Amino acid sequence: MKKLIEELRSNEIGKVKEDEPLSNHTTIKVGGPAEVFIEPDSIDQLLLVMEIIQKNKVPWRVIGRGSNLLVSDEGIAGAVIKLGKGLDHLHMEDTTVRVGAGYSFIVLANAMSRKGLSGLEFAGGIPGSVGGAVYMNAGAHGSDVSKILKKARILFPDGTVQWLSHEEMEYSYRTSVLQKKRPGIVLEAVFQLAAGDKEIIMAEMKKHKAYRRDTQPVKPCCGSVFRNPLPEHAGKLIQDANLKGYSIGDAQISELHGNFIVNNGSAKAADVLALICHIKETVKERNGIDLHTEVEIVERTQE
Repeated sequence: MKKLIEELRSNEIGKVKEDEPLSNHTTIKVGGPAEVFIEPDSIDQLLLVMEIIQKNKVPWRVIGRGSNLLVSDEGIAGAVIKLGKGLDHLHMEDTTVRVGAGYSFIVLANAMSRKGLSGLEFAGGIPGSVGGAVYMNAGAHGSDVSKILKKARILFPDGTVQWLSHEEMEYSYRTSVLQKKRPGIVLEAVFQLAAGDKEIIMAEMKKHKAYRRDTQPVKPCCGSVFRNPLPEHAGKLIQDANLKGYSIGDAQISELHGNFIVNNGSAKAADVLALICHIKETVKERNGIDLHTEVEIVERTQE
């Protein structure tokens, strides 16, 4: 690993840190250290990072703004690449928007609403990055990324870069081809929006934000924990099982919304995982329904 770090630093690859606590980079504020933490300053730097990582045969993974992510207390072996500054560019041409993977999804939605562009109203309260949203087909209020994405530029593990069309992304509920068949890193995306009435768009955004504020916790959390087993909804199943407010350690099922687990201050990933298991067992026994996590659980498996 020292050879990797030396090579990264000699090539001046943005920020390179050892044993960086991932609790500093996840929205739920839990997670052990990344053996090597890399934050490249540009797409070109990211391409070089991947080349160096592959040459050194080091396991790796990518994070964005840390929502929908639960990292084990043991941390992550190998390299963790964070997409942020330097991959947060934004270019507009009429109603078409080309945006970097590191751009905040909420900031993008707000900016487009102020310009009178419709299509991102659903994203006004979704935390995380554009890259993460494209990767997992993030959505809310009856819409999602699949409704507006034209194409996404993807870096594949072998170093090749390719634009995937909307069809090639093979979107389904909270899923894309990048999770199922073709692992890769979202570099940037092109969204097709529509001109609309600025006041109506901003009013819709305001309504969605108010709904989230009134029904979802403000304490550190990782977002929705479970996928909705449609036509049922995970939050309703958890609420009906009288689990809201149930806690293990400093992790607690939100009293506002059953499908959120909050960190009351010093929760461990193990506490959150124990709550997830308890919820799954309870709902299975009570309703005969298997809940599947929407949050990505990352355990230290490589040595």
